Amino acid sequence: MAIDTRQLEQMISELRSTSSLASGKTGGKNEAPAGGPDFAEVLKSTIDQVNAAQQDAHKMAEDFSVGQSDVNLQDVMINLQKASLSFQQMVQVRNKLVSAYHDIMNIQV
Repeated sequence: MAIDTRQLEQMISELRSTSSLASGKTGGKNEAPAGGPDFAEVLKSTIDQVNAAQQDAHKMAEDFSVGQSDVNLQDVMINLQKASLSFQQMVQVRNKLVSAYHDIMNIQV
């Protein structure tokens, strides 16, 4: 049984692009125009993606637990791990944002 890695690779590329947008870096020819994406929009869409991944993983786990024949344990475990990793990354981003906020608030004027 082969594991379909296309979704995982897509998620990794989305996380990298979100990371580069959040850090202000752009990748050469993909530079955003002067009025580029709003930080709040990028953050909200990322949170929505993490939420959707968690909901999909839990739905798949529920389907497996009730005995649906089209859901296998390997796919359930992989989706649960992907959802967990995306949530952990989101927590780390939140921690960095809070730390940056505290640093800015402590700047002497």
